[in-house]
Amino acid sequence: MPQGDKSAYSDKQKRKAEHIEEGYEKRGVGEDEAERRAWATVNKESGGGNKSGSGRGKPDTKLAAKRGGRIGGKAAASRPAADRKASARKAAATRKRNARH
Repeated sequence: MPQGDKSAYSDKQKRKAEHIEEGYEKRGVGEDEAERRAWATVNKESGGGNKSGSGRGKPDTKLAAKRGGRIGGKAAASRPAADRKASARKAAATRKRNARH
């Protein structure tokens, strides 16, 4: 199978890669880089191409998604409570100010 050929992937894997790619593009990652990261994520979760058929492919691990959820908030949790409170106050003031306009 030539490099870049996606014929060995199931429709579900293709949909998943497309969805992940859109998420990266929304966050400002370039098209090529977003596609590369999306397929890397699909490969990590499912172990590569899983064309449909009895006994073919492996179940998805959802490892990357689980890891992403675990990482979230770690930086904020390591900051002192006073700093987090100050940030929250500042954000609230900004939202209030922007609501007037």
